[in-house]
Amino acid sequence: MRLVGLLFLVVTAGMAGEYAVLSGSGTRLRIDRHEIDGPTVRLYTSAGGFLEMASTAVDRFEPDGELPNPVAPPVPAQPASASSTARPAKPQDLADAAADRYGLPRKLVRSVMAAESGFNPRAVSPKGAVGLMQLMPGSAQMLGADPNDPAQNVDAGTRYLRDLLVRYNGMLWHALAAYNAGPGAVDKYNGLPPYRETLNYVNRIDRNYKR
Repeated sequence: MRLVGLLFLVVTAGMAGEYAVLSGSGTRLRIDRHEIDGPTVRLYTSAGGFLEMASTAVDRFEPDGELPNPVAPPVPAQPASASSTARPAKPQDLADAAADRYGLPRKLVRSVMAAESGFNPRAVSPKGAVGLMQLMPGSAQMLGADPNDPAQNVDAGTRYLRDLLVRYNGMLWHALAAYNAGPGAVDKYNGLPPYRETLNYVNRIDRNYKR
C-alpha cells in the first residue's frame, strides 16, 4: 500500500484523451490519461481501469488532437419514398474504425479479424467464440459488449487487444498469444506458450500484418 504522503507527478490529458507511444516498437495506444510516479506509469483506459508498467516502457505521450479522426461529409437527406434500411457496415470498415478509436494500426486489427473469423460476422467456433473477432460470451460480458452485434464485437475485441499490448509493453507476439490462448498461458511460460495452434496463429497474423 502506498503512503498517503507519497508525491505523485500527475500528468493528465483533456477530455479528448491522448496516445502513449511505447518504446522500441513505436506502438501508439489510445488512453484517457496517464499518471507518472517515479519509475512507474499508469495508463488509464476508456473502460475505467488502468494498466501499470515501467516508465521506461513508454517513449512519449502525444495529444489525441495530433491525429484527428476524419470527418465524413454530410449525407444528403433521402426522399420519403427511399428505403430507410441502412446497409450493415463492412467488416473491414468496422476493423478500421475500431483501430482508429484505440490507436492501433488498421492492418493489425484486420489481420486479427481475418485469422479469427475470416471476416464472417456469423462465425462461431467449436469452443463457442462468437463473431468477427471471436469473443467468448464470458469475455464479451466482461467487456460490456453484445458479441452478436458486429460493431460491439469488433470494438470490444480491439479494446482487449489494445489492453494486451499495454500489458506486455508493446510486444506484439505476446499480445497475440494472449488473445488466442489467454494471458494466463503467456504468463505461465513467460512468453509464447508452446501450443501449436497459438504459434501458428501468431505467425499467420504477423506475416499478414507485415506483408
